[in-house]
Amino acid sequence: MLPPFDYFEHRRACQRKQIERSTRIANLPSYYHSPITSSDRDILSKHIEVLVQDVHKKLLKPVNILRTYGKVAVKAHEKTNCLTEVMLPEAETWAEKEINLEGPLAGIPVSLKDSIVVKGFDVSVGYSCNTGKPYAEDGSLVKILKAAGAIPYVKTNLPTTLLSFESSNDVWGRCLNPHNPHYSPGGSTGGESALLAYGGGRIGIGSDVAGSVRAPAHFSGIYSLRCSTGRWPKMGMNTSMPGQEGIPSVFSPMARTREDLVYFSRSLIGMKPWKWDHTVHPIEWRIDEEQKVKEQKRFKIGVMRTDGVVDPSPACARALERTISALRSQGHEIVEVNPPSPYTALQIASQLLIADGGKTFLSFFRTGETNDPGARQMSLYMKIPRPFKYFYYLWVKYVKRDTIWAGLLNDWHSKSAYEQWKWVAKREAYKASWHEWWNGEALDFMLTPVNATPAVPHGGMKEAVSSCGYTFLFNLLDYSCGVMPITHVDRVLDRLPASFRFKDLNGVAKGAYQHYDAEKMHGLPVAIQVVGQRLQEERVLAIMEKVEQALEETGGKYDLLEIE
Repeated sequence: MLPPFDYFEHRRACQRKQIERSTRIANLPSYYHSPITSSDRDILSKHIEVLVQDVHKKLLKPVNILRTYGKVAVKAHEKTNCLTEVMLPEAETWAEKEINLEGPLAGIPVSLKDSIVVKGFDVSVGYSCNTGKPYAEDGSLVKILKAAGAIPYVKTNLPTTLLSFESSNDVWGRCLNPHNPHYSPGGSTGGESALLAYGGGRIGIGSDVAGSVRAPAHFSGIYSLRCSTGRWPKMGMNTSMPGQEGIPSVFSPMARTREDLVYFSRSLIGMKPWKWDHTVHPIEWRIDEEQKVKEQKRFKIGVMRTDGVVDPSPACARALERTISALRSQGHEIVEVNPPSPYTALQIASQLLIADGGKTFLSFFRTGETNDPGARQMSLYMKIPRPFKYFYYLWVKYVKRDTIWAGLLNDWHSKSAYEQWKWVAKREAYKASWHEWWNGEALDFMLTPVNATPAVPHGGMKEAVSSCGYTFLFNLLDYSCGVMPITHVDRVLDRLPASFRFKDLNGVAKGAYQHYDAEKMHGLPVAIQVVGQRLQEERVLAIMEKVEQALEETGGKYDLLEIE
């Protein structure tokens, strides 16, 4: 249907999907709407490895685990609007007839980002044009999950473009942070982080192209692992930018606890996913790499305190310092590092990610469909005629004397194949420089902030859209990264110092700090990022265990949000 008439179809599609979701929830069997019982709490208290053992021993039925987490998922949705497709009735059938009760994930409910294909359901990715088109069969990732014994049971909210640290769209509405409804739970995998933080699941799967499983973990207070490309299945998905490979998106796990993150990652890769998905490297789970880390007594840890674009806010700097202090007290070598320019990585990555000028993600919008505020800013600037953009670039660089912001604005236009290949060559040269630098430093791993600030308020990505350097850097490098929550924002400890001068910040930092307010953010989670080199998922997870042990021995680890 041609614009502007497709506006009416857009509104009808959104209304249809929201009525469908509310009707499915309202018509769920009564036990999904009942209070949490003592037997529910017993299930909720167990890590997934223990639950699997109970299923194997026939002490628990998968449907009982499903009903418990389904019940809490419904409560989480009532508070945060985190769910899209509610698959609980179908999941009960799958639990009885399709899953492998001998598998390493037997009976474990697994939530999925809305972009993952499940038979019988839409994969809207938040676009109304994708609704009313249920898939005939499961995607490869869901096939692997069922073969492992897992039960997909809900899909979760996200932003239309998948290019935001917020999660809002016209089809499903806005997802809220379970710690504070005025703030985002993150994006683009924000529905997952909200659900897991609330306790409506223990395991979820998201995707990450610039920090989309890591920022939500940081904003919401859960754990996540950004896998290197080829380590995790990629097929059987929908996306806002099919064909975009300048900065490849990777699907990766998210979890309520570190223990669950480790067990789930080990179990899924143990299923030999390369037999289902041609994009996966045939690399077995390397227990020996885990064991080496566990046996190692002393690490050399590089600390990157700032990306040189936006210095971390007091809350994020305090979380990093808390972690450093815990590790230093145990005798580890802490070194302040000065790696190849993270700012250069932000320049290269941003040019490659939107090399088409945003044409692909914009092509799915119908007339009147709401764009993400940050993605809208990027696409609007792309549309300005190049002579006008050049004058603006000169004004920013030479009049405002903001070389950081000017350097990102320069070349901000759609690329020809000739131009894109030049940027790909820059990417590979940059990756080579990091490889040489890391090996020269002989680091075991690195610690960095996840983001310059804690969660942004709703709509805050309009200003903070470019403040993603701490995560985007490692997408460009394709390094394995874990995120773990450390503390919460404190209205006193984390206020801006009297010496802070907003007017002295560059344009990217101004966008990030415009919404930083320790008083309003009090209680929001704050995390840190653990970084290994490419395809080092086993090492990163084992190192996260060492970090958590150090935190426990020096004052305690992060307290999860209690399940109501």
